[in-house]
Amino acid sequence: MMLQRKNRLRALSLGAIAVTGALALTACGSDDNGGGSKASSNPSGSAAANSAIKCDNAKGQLLADGSSAQKNAIDAWVKEFSQACGVQINYKGGGSGAGVTSFNQGQLAFAGSDSALKPDEVTASQKVCSGGQGIDLPMVGGPIALGYNVPGVDNLVLDAPTIAKIFDSKITNWNDAAIKKLNPSAKLPDLKIQAFHRSEDSGTTDNFTKYLIATTPDNWKYSGGKAWQAKGGQAASGSAGVAQGVKQNSGAIGYFELSYAKDMNTVSIDTGAKAPVKPSVESATADIAAAKVVGTGKDLSLKLDYATKAENAYPITLVTYEIVCDKGNKADTLPATKAFLNYIASEDGQKLLSQNDYAPIPDAIIGKVRTTIAGLS
Repeated sequence: MMLQRKNRLRALSLGAIAVTGALALTACGSDDNGGGSKASSNPSGSAAANSAIKCDNAKGQLLADGSSAQKNAIDAWVKEFSQACGVQINYKGGGSGAGVTSFNQGQLAFAGSDSALKPDEVTASQKVCSGGQGIDLPMVGGPIALGYNVPGVDNLVLDAPTIAKIFDSKITNWNDAAIKKLNPSAKLPDLKIQAFHRSEDSGTTDNFTKYLIATTPDNWKYSGGKAWQAKGGQAASGSAGVAQGVKQNSGAIGYFELSYAKDMNTVSIDTGAKAPVKPSVESATADIAAAKVVGTGKDLSLKLDYATKAENAYPITLVTYEIVCDKGNKADTLPATKAFLNYIASEDGQKLLSQNDYAPIPDAIIGKVRTTIAGLS
């Protein structure tokens, strides 16, 4: 009896040590990966989420760069994938322009861009993709929110002409008549507007200005593109930098993805629908669902409807593409690249988006993405 009792006590002691060790490992694994991301945990637990990830001989390290719009989503995905497969993925999030440039210089396994590759960029990619070329795989959707910092104003409504004039320095004060007309019950202060834009080439800028060009060309006479073209305003680096500028400056307004708009008021857009539309995962999904694939071959670039007047559809949206070679990917990084892309395009990977204020890609489109990934070589 005495011997059995000692054995039981010894077993309980070892069990307690094992539980303590497991808790310590869990605490280490919960550290945020940086970039201001909210690496959201799966409701069923990381172990359950990771069990669905297929590593498929993935190993080593991947270097990637590009869209800061998707940085928070990438960080959440990397946390889950790295736990399951042991692959280290370094995604810089230095902006779409930097990502495409570095990819076409052969420095990256994949790039992220909020704008589809242009013809000259596709041509440049052929030097890196042996026997192939760079292609666009839509992976992350979401609204471009207009965050603002105006004391005493919690529900601000703007329309396309007014937004264009604000960011083109034609409307310079918050109590301007045009803003008052859209917000008759708001107590708009006599306060200077500080409009923040991106300082570097940015796909977020490209999509934001595409919205202005499509909806109010008389008030936005610029050609558009990744580089900011309007005069005046305040410049900041990355979506995180623009969001920080808005938070720190009274009278500020800026554009960035919804995941950067934490603890901040956002503008509702008067699109001509029955009611102004607030940026949300649901309202962005409603707009992206109407997107059409316009890419050729294995390229899956999309055309978005920036001028939508559909009920509950938010018009300022973007889709971030992961850019890879259709053929000629580097042999040493191809297994890990395919495994990671397969995960983020999977049902589990796409579910993680809505938990981090992004919009999943519609089923009809993400199904084509999965098929294309399977054929990468």
